[in-house]
Amino acid sequence: MKLSIVATMYQSAPHLLEFHHRASEAARKLVADDYEIVLVNDGSPDESMKMARQLVARDAHVVVVDLSRNFGHHKAMMTGLAHAKGERIFLIDSDLEEAPEWLLNFAHIMTQRSCDVVYGVQEQRKGSWFERTSGRLFYWLLNRLSGDDLPQNVVTARLMTRRYVNALLLHREREVFIVGLWHLTGFEQVAEIVGKTSSSQTSYTLRKKLSLMVNAITSFSNAPLVWVFNIGAMISTAALLYTLYLIANWLFFTTPLLGWTSVMASIWLVGGMIICFIGVVGIYLSKIFSEIKQRPYTIVRDIHRHEQ
Repeated sequence: MKLSIVATMYQSAPHLLEFHHRASEAARKLVADDYEIVLVNDGSPDESMKMARQLVARDAHVVVVDLSRNFGHHKAMMTGLAHAKGERIFLIDSDLEEAPEWLLNFAHIMTQRSCDVVYGVQEQRKGSWFERTSGRLFYWLLNRLSGDDLPQNVVTARLMTRRYVNALLLHREREVFIVGLWHLTGFEQVAEIVGKTSSSQTSYTLRKKLSLMVNAITSFSNAPLVWVFNIGAMISTAALLYTLYLIANWLFFTTPLLGWTSVMASIWLVGGMIICFIGVVGIYLSKIFSEIKQRPYTIVRDIHRHEQ
């Protein structure tokens, strides 16, 4: 099979039929009839799964991977890639914020540049001022902590070769930050400027975005642990110097020691920092705990294909 189009479904019912039509048209222009469309149902609460099964019944190119519950966007994408069979795989969201027609331009660039990946990048991040600012801050912080240079404003849409996808699937993290894995996998990757539209409300709440940020940083950097050690060493050094000062003051100046407020403030400060540092270490330990259990990051309930 020459081409697989992979997309996840979560509250995708309003856009699914149009997505299928446009993705099918783009695929036919590129590879005629030698393609498949893999739809991954990530526990969608709407009618997405029902509509997808109707598509399977009338279109032999459609394959639906039904997950047992909602596992998250990144894990669902990795599951879809694992079920794709094409020589080239086009990953894209099904909400039509990313145009299925990008496939044709991406394929032209891939052929022209002889690369393994062509991915979309927004020239300017969509959304409110807060979303744009927080996005820039997130990538700046992640790049500083990890020492990598992850591309910013990356969209889901990307065309990949089979050898790249096979290498990507070698990563077996249970807590998946797929943007980092895309970069970490390597190979020749080419960015293409795209314009993403706003056709639906994002399912990434502030809580989910903060959780994604913590997961990304702890997955690709041990810098927070180094900071914990360095700050602890500085506090210990400062405390030792202050202790020497108090001893000298008592031996040579016999000045009455005042400062109940400073003592209490120091206790609260150090106590709060200790709790914070234990929390940082705890996050890393929880990731180790999650990894060593070797639980699957998704569970497939059923796979629906067209019955001949």
